[in-house]
Amino acid sequence: MLPSPQGRSPRPRVKLAVVGGGSTYTPELIDGFARLRDVLPLAELVLIDPAPDRLERVGALARRIFAKQGHPGTISWTDDLDAGIDGADAVLLQLRVGGQAARNQDETWPLECGCVGQETTGAGGLAKALRTVPVVLDIAERVRRRNPEAWIVDFTNPVGIVTRALLTHGHKAVGLCNVAIGFQRKFAKLLGVSPDRVELEHIGLNHLTWERSVRVAGEDVLPRLLAEHGDAIADDLHMPRPLLDRLGTVPSYYLRYYYQHDAVVEELRSKPSRAAEVAAIEQQLLGLYADPALDEKPELLARRGGAFYSEAAVALTSSLLGDTGDTQVVNTLNNGTLPFLPDDAVIEVPAAVGAAGPTPLPVRSLEPLYAGLIAHVTGYEQLALEAALKGGRDRVFSALLAHPLIGQIDDADRLTDQLIAHNREHLTWA
Repeated sequence: MLPSPQGRSPRPRVKLAVVGGGSTYTPELIDGFARLRDVLPLAELVLIDPAPDRLERVGALARRIFAKQGHPGTISWTDDLDAGIDGADAVLLQLRVGGQAARNQDETWPLECGCVGQETTGAGGLAKALRTVPVVLDIAERVRRRNPEAWIVDFTNPVGIVTRALLTHGHKAVGLCNVAIGFQRKFAKLLGVSPDRVELEHIGLNHLTWERSVRVAGEDVLPRLLAEHGDAIADDLHMPRPLLDRLGTVPSYYLRYYYQHDAVVEELRSKPSRAAEVAAIEQQLLGLYADPALDEKPELLARRGGAFYSEAAVALTSSLLGDTGDTQVVNTLNNGTLPFLPDDAVIEVPAAVGAAGPTPLPVRSLEPLYAGLIAHVTGYEQLALEAALKGGRDRVFSALLAHPLIGQIDDADRLTDQLIAHNREHLTWA
């Protein structure tokens, strides 16, 4: 939910830095900043990226979007991280180590072992974590040295593991995902109400969540949603309608990889990878961005993914800097919220967000069907983080063996060797 501009306002002259600002998805973020300037009054925005050609195109388009929508803030860009983060109130992380080429590998070589190839879960997700965690921690340490009061908002996948790494190392960090806000917007449209009236009982880990209730004016309307719109919701998730009726909850799209693993593997084997599709879209987008007449996000950008990320980023940043205390769905430390998990696990739940960070709201006891899988994946995430921080083949193998989508010795052995072979340039210990 977006904080009300009539509530407590963020401190004046907010400066934000976006690491990975040369992403083709950045214009979506810029559009949100421009439209919601009363919620988050930006004075200065700095885009940071090591790719100057992309950064120039994206930055110039960002300025045109601000100008068209009458936003008074300034936009600049740089490949100098330290200069870009200097004086920032918050730093948003949306980087991809290795680019779409590395993602394409994450999504393909696990299929050779009959395992899901995906960028945030399974063997591919572990590969991304191993590449990403050391880079993010280096950035965060430089933010802390340069600007110790700045908040770090992490949108970089795998968000749960990356956020846990940041928090374990004492950084002022919050993880952000667009799954919850996506459900909120979709449910609001189906119900014919404004999104700010829809409250979700969203529970789990990043990319492993369920909507247990959907409240409008205090009434749980999830049973009505499933009864009247269950087919549409199931189709959107690519899951069978009877499953939703049986669960009485709405699982995130990512639960397909667990509930329909073998069918998804066959599906992925039969078509080009999502990374290949996104890479083609990115080339088209960069061509569009080069047009000096373009001053709005193009329709093609919707096919890039990450719907409503801009609204979620504005809402969370405004809550942190404005000390609003309103409710946002975030990734943060468990600290007893789910009693069957360690305190330092990172969970994805509604939390009251203010200047001191997020405080998870109380949750109802979780049924074993959900708690068991959450605990299992949390164990994997702990081992994945250890592998990312300390390296070593044995740690990689242990994380893969612990993952519920793998869990077999021969598969874990083979996947370990392939992961290291495909990512050697990004692994200092390999």
